Amino acid sequence: MAQDAEKGEPQYDIQFAEEYILTDIEKSFILAAERGDLQGVKSIIAENKGQPDKFNINCVDPMNRSALISAIENENYDLIVVLLEEGIQVGDALLHAISEEYVEAVEELLMWEEQNHKEGTPYSWEAVDRAKSTFTTDITPLILAAHRNNYEILKILLDRGATLPMPHDVKCGCDECVTSQETDSLRHSQSRINAYRALSASSLIALSSRDPVLTAFELAWELKRLQSMESEFRAEYGEMRQGVQEFATSLLDHVRTSTELEVMLNYNHEPSNDIWTPGKRQTLERLKLAIRYKQKTFVAHPNVQQLLAAIWYEGLPGFRRKTASQQIMEVTKLGCMFPINSMNYLMCPDSEAGKFMKKPFVKFISHSCSYMVFLMLLGAASLRIVQITLELLAFPWMLAMLEDWRKHERGSLPGPIELGIITYIGSLVFGELKTLYSDGIFEYIADLWNIVDFISNMFYVTWILCRATAWIVVHRDLWYRNIDPYFPREHWHPFDPMLLSEGAFAAGMVFSYLKLVHIFSINPHLGPLQVSLGRMIIDIIKFFFIYTLVLFAFGCGLNQLLWYYAELEQRKCYHLHPDVADFDDQEKACTIWRRFSNLFETSQSLFWASFGLVDLVSFDLAGIKSFTRFWALLMFGSYSVINIIVLLNMLIAMMSNSYQIISERADVEWKFARSQLWISYFEDGGTVPPPFNMVPSVKLLKKAFGKVSRKRTKSFMRKSMEKALALHEKVMKLLIRRYVTAEQRRRDDFGITEDDIIEVRQDISSLRFELLEIFQNNNFEVPDIEKKTAAAVNKKGKVMERRILKDFQIGFVENIKEEMTEGTDIFSSLAKAMKRKSQKGEKDWNAIARKNTMGADPIGSKRSSLQRHSQRSLRRRIIDNANEGLKMNQNQLIAYNPNLGEVTRATRVAYVKFMKKKMEADDTAQAAEPEATTTTTDEKRKTMKRVQTRKGDAPDAKSPAPSADKPAPAAAKPAGGPAPPNKPDGPAAKPAVAKPGEATKPPAADAKKDDAAKPGAAGTAAAAKGAAPTAPGKPDANAKPATDAAKPPAGGAAKPTDGEEKKAADKKPDDKKADDKKTDEKKPDDKKPDDKKPDDKKPDDKSAGDKKPDANKPDDKKPDKKAEEKKPKTNLGQSSAAAGGDRGKSTVTGRMISGWL
Repeated sequence: MAQDAEKGEPQYDIQFAEEYILTDIEKSFILAAERGDLQGVKSIIAENKGQPDKFNINCVDPMNRSALISAIENENYDLIVVLLEEGIQVGDALLHAISEEYVEAVEELLMWEEQNHKEGTPYSWEAVDRAKSTFTTDITPLILAAHRNNYEILKILLDRGATLPMPHDVKCGCDECVTSQETDSLRHSQSRINAYRALSASSLIALSSRDPVLTAFELAWELKRLQSMESEFRAEYGEMRQGVQEFATSLLDHVRTSTELEVMLNYNHEPSNDIWTPGKRQTLERLKLAIRYKQKTFVAHPNVQQLLAAIWYEGLPGFRRKTASQQIMEVTKLGCMFPINSMNYLMCPDSEAGKFMKKPFVKFISHSCSYMVFLMLLGAASLRIVQITLELLAFPWMLAMLEDWRKHERGSLPGPIELGIITYIGSLVFGELKTLYSDGIFEYIADLWNIVDFISNMFYVTWILCRATAWIVVHRDLWYRNIDPYFPREHWHPFDPMLLSEGAFAAGMVFSYLKLVHIFSINPHLGPLQVSLGRMIIDIIKFFFIYTLVLFAFGCGLNQLLWYYAELEQRKCYHLHPDVADFDDQEKACTIWRRFSNLFETSQSLFWASFGLVDLVSFDLAGIKSFTRFWALLMFGSYSVINIIVLLNMLIAMMSNSYQIISERADVEWKFARSQLWISYFEDGGTVPPPFNMVPSVKLLKKAFGKVSRKRTKSFMRKSMEKALALHEKVMKLLIRRYVTAEQRRRDDFGITEDDIIEVRQDISSLRFELLEIFQNNNFEVPDIEKKTAAAVNKKGKVMERRILKDFQIGFVENIKEEMTEGTDIFSSLAKAMKRKSQKGEKDWNAIARKNTMGADPIGSKRSSLQRHSQRSLRRRIIDNANEGLKMNQNQLIAYNPNLGEVTRATRVAYVKFMKKKMEADDTAQAAEPEATTTTTDEKRKTMKRVQTRKGDAPDAKSPAPSADKPAPAAAKPAGGPAPPNKPDGPAAKPAVAKPGEATKPPAADAKKDDAAKPGAAGTAAAAKGAAPTAPGKPDANAKPATDAAKPPAGGAAKPTDGEEKKAADKKPDDKKADDKKTDEKKPDDKKPDDKKPDDKKPDDKSAGDKKPDANKPDDKKPDKKAEEKKPKTNLGQSSAAAGGDRGKSTVTGRMISGWL
């Protein structure tokens, strides 16, 4: 990977993503590793060691897997050891082993890494090419093992000292985070997600944390914070949080005794004066922490609920086993005795009666009954019980008292019921202040019911203050101004303190009665309903935000339209006196003028319109114009559609959705809310209910006079803390061991999986190859290994073998657009467009669709696939060998062929490559000549006629393929077969000199597919249109048989090639004329202006001196049948002339060069 010069960050190089073409040896090597053929792998490595141009041990298959990775996936340990000993590049094999959860391979690779890693250098998985890597740069072995949740691998890594640092905070502004965010924000976020996914793995928490429950709570809270801050990855963080919560809850499943559960739930990780030890009163510090971190599934676990219920009903043995009527009688008795029990606790807190008052259930019943008394006082004040009682008794002095009270109602002193309410309010406020002081403001606000209590208390305090203000105002007028302040209520000021106090008292009464919902949450039937109501309130608040916005918008618009006409109606209503409304004669005006008099009244009218309480008569104002009335009605109708039809139905849908969500988790939500209520009564404070909490107790007096219990010393606290810590660690180790054991057993009992089947298949395959190797070494007759193996592999194995053998590569399919748009003539397109404009009538869409359907090729052809494969191979070979080819001795090349002096350097390199392949073909054919059998020319002519008849008697038909039962020779592949792969690191072509007295022979026609894909080759268009290539050994009659540089010396005659002998024997004069015509024919697209130079010559413009008289005559020598079968195959780098294309055209520059052949 290239390094950025400024930042030093690794940058992706596009060249790293280039595909790799395997050689035949490398294919055999990859297949042997895939099949588990250990001996085959060893033999291939031993035979090809030291030959980097033929075999690379680090070669990869089409899926970018090396032999080492294949061995890891197949869990072949012996093969892994052999490959490591042979020096294969490890790369990210360790990460693959962890991903496959292959423990033996992980241990072996860790040992190799430890032995071969050098200090200051990147590890093997860090140095791998990231363009082809399976894993991202931030993935480490420990992170990947945590992702796989494999305990054994994690234990190995943690024992070796592997660490996983906590990722930086999402708001971190350090240099590292700022640089990473600016360089690649996506990778920065994904690296944080990968780190938190590893940290949230249950296996990592269980094996690395001394207090896994606390770690799970804190991590879940952090993930919840990340959910809200990185909303783009909310789902990922939510999934991690759910997993962490399930891990903490699953530890409770492995608790076996009450002691273990108590130790787990009462442990406090912070230093405290109240350290729990077995046998003492339970503090439940860990459970309170779970409630603070909103661990609902942990709190609602049956084991936790059983412990809480046991503590809740402590002091009332057998209460839950009683019938419903007996329980009601017991609760009623406790409720009626709450004043007595409260006084017992105040007088003697350490007595049995005083301790009985501290029981949670007794405390709850006492507080509930005290609150019910408060609500009864509120109801009595609302119903005016005192006045009704005086009227019912009807004593004269009572009636006189009632009449005097009604006369002096404004600014009057509180009555007996109101005094009781004020007393209760004072005690409730005192209790809330104590709670706020003990818990802190943040924990106090976290409970929504505390906020409800605060609001109700504020209303009651406002009521008391307004009543006091009214008394002061009245007596000020009475004593200092000599004004009679007592007058009927209808003449009071709209904002009189008495009226304000009544409004505050009414609002406080509403909130006080609503708090009964919180008390009833302990009931299993009303509790889930209370939880659902709480969720719906949140939806209502969200809805009212949009509702108020729409209401205010339309209120401003209607008030702007109708305020003037509302004032006219107001004048009509108050035409007699500014303070007296004429309802008798102007009832309509007095009713509707308030609708739109100001913005506040207009908004009120629109709000009540949502409930159908405003009609269209309200828009018939005095003096209103027709347009104004129409526009106002249009706005009112739009408001009704938006707010009434759309928004109200949206609120209903939101509430239904919330109820559906909460109903699925109703049991967990209710148990969590009930646990919060229970634990609030487990505390020591707030034992006696209001109003008795205002009475000083003996306990308070002892504290005031200094008679308190002796505090514990620091050494005693430290010893108690160490003892509690040791006990907690012992219990947690037991729970973790049980949890890990259960998880491992669950994994092992999963049943037979696909991996098990693959492992068995790999073992059987390895055993088969080992037995075959043993039999071969002992001279036993063994069957064909390849055929047996091909029949034995499964479907996935066949797919992999096919990909390797066919050189399958995952990449871009080239030249699709070029082939589809090839040969486009802009002038023809313009003419067609002009013709289309001049045409009249409708288009024939059926003809157009039929034409497009016929012109499309839904499946393509094998020929196109081979051409693209050859093009990819050629490009890679040219790139790899370009530097070596340009280093050739240019003077030697020009001396060899003087015509090369007029061309470019790259063209000379292409010429040398062509001649090298041509010379190799000549050597192969010459070596086969001594062994050739003599056959008459007539017999050969009959054989070729039969072949041409079988192929369709086409002049350009391909050579017959070898029979299926007999393998084809290496150099006799058919023209349509795949081109042989080329090694990228192969040796560069060197200049070849023709042998004296021997003419060069044309290569096989397989090169036409390769050269057809070269840039600038004239045969590309013809190949794209599906034209069949010229048969091997059949060059055109008009082509030169040999190059000028390869002319024989004086006294030597040029020797025709086998293909020329064959063509001269088979062709008739008519065939030769037809071929001449085909050669002379050229397409307009093949003719380019850049292909010509003044000194260049076309192949057809050859001079008489260049032609050889014996080129088209049959040789007297009998043809060699064996040499015909062993024709040299065509490799990449041949010229297009050898493949049947244009003669003399450069494969690199596309220019015409004379004298090549």
